[in-house]
Amino acid sequence: MAESARSYYIFRNGRLRRRQNTLYLEQEGENGDIIRHPIPIEDVQDIYLFGEIDLNTKLLNFLAQNGVIVHCFNYYGFYSGSFYPRETNVSGHLIVKQVEHYLDPTKRLSLAREFVSSALYHIRRNLNYYSHRGKDVRNSLNIVEQCMDRIASCETIPELMREEGQAREAYYVAFNEILDLKEPFEKRVRRPPDNMINALISFINTLIYTATLSEIYVTQLNPTISYLHEPSKRRFSLALDISEIFKPLVGDRVLFRLLNRGVIGEEDFMGLGESPAVYLKENARKTVVRELEETLQTTVYHRGLKRNVSYRYLIRFEAYKIIRHLIGMEPYRSLRAWW
Repeated sequence: MAESARSYYIFRNGRLRRRQNTLYLEQEGENGDIIRHPIPIEDVQDIYLFGEIDLNTKLLNFLAQNGVIVHCFNYYGFYSGSFYPRETNVSGHLIVKQVEHYLDPTKRLSLAREFVSSALYHIRRNLNYYSHRGKDVRNSLNIVEQCMDRIASCETIPELMREEGQAREAYYVAFNEILDLKEPFEKRVRRPPDNMINALISFINTLIYTATLSEIYVTQLNPTISYLHEPSKRRFSLALDISEIFKPLVGDRVLFRLLNRGVIGEEDFMGLGESPAVYLKENARKTVVRELEETLQTTVYHRGLKRNVSYRYLIRFEAYKIIRHLIGMEPYRSLRAWW
């Protein structure tokens, strides 16, 4: 897959169809006419379906042949699942190494510790950013730094996750200082998100997770064998591991920008009937997707690679670094943003 291939986000209803070797999005025009939008398949890395899209197995086979992942969302913007094509870039040797590192508690802990260390490093980076701009986040910052100091002494995965959880809890308290909120943000609630902040965090984190899954697919890593999160049925847990690094680095910064600049407000959210769930309206979802995608395409100069790389490529690069660790080339050192 070309590095220039990109993500396509489809919000309108219609049909995806294969015609010869080109992908077409067919939608009904105002006059009832069918409007066809060609999409060069070599330009597609993954597709996000937010609208009601009809498709058939002929199309799925075509997407699978070209290694295109499809991420599906329901009417309310909640993630439903992904069509993950059969992997062609496979390595039995690497899968054996992945399993070895999962089964060995010391090796597993070493990798898990790197994911948490990077996540907390970027959380502290965000807090320092706002501290330098006059926000009183000292208490949260102190707690996060204490958790970072204890990571090296954690001897089990549950201990590590406890430190991560405590740091994130303190981090979310600081949201009340970072953001100009009418009502205080009390705690993180996931299933379902119960207010504006939780709905926005969940939606952005899902986009980070799916972007990570798409980048893992390009490599030879098996996405179901993970180290921080427990592997289980019906989820790609390695994507959960790696996305921990990029949630504060990319996702939270997008959230702060959208809310502090007034791009997204309370009017962009709705309740879900009698349920306590809150979700983003469609226009708000489009705004978040646009802002996040622009951020993922932002480039920084990578000192090791000696070239500019996008945030999205940094996700893939983490996967490559894990591979090098697994096959014994060099110890994995997770990303610490240097810019």
